[in-house]
Amino acid sequence: MTEDTSGGLVGKLAGKAKAAAGSLTGNEELAREGRLQEAGADAAAEARKAEADAAREQEAADVKAERARNEEERAELRAEVDRREAEEAAERDRAAAEQRAAAQEARTDQAAAAEEQRADADAARLEQEARIAEARADTVDPDRS
Repeated sequence: MTEDTSGGLVGKLAGKAKAAAGSLTGNEELAREGRLQEAGADAAAEARKAEADAAREQEAADVKAERARNEEERAELRAEVDRREAEEAAERDRAAAEQRAAAQEARTDQAAAAEEQRADADAARLEQEARIAEARADTVDPDRS
């Protein structure tokens, strides 16, 4: 006579009761069924415990994997930020170099313009001096031309 009593505490107690009743009444079949039911309840409890342990371990592994993914993503984002900052710094350096070159070119242009003005002024002064010298020469020797 087999009975499908669920595992757990109820199954274990039912198994103990059957085993005890079978031993008291000399019904070895009932005693054996009680011991089997008790063992089955113990096995079911162990299985539930193992399942719970496995679930906790899986959850811990999932958390660890998620942390690893987060850390990897964080590293990728940091690398991207660093790359962008390096690009921006390079762009700032390039712009500053262009500004320095433009300023140097402007200074060179100004110096060249100033030199040209000095040369023009010197030429005008020399022409004026030449005209004055010619006028003096004409007054000293009017027939010279």
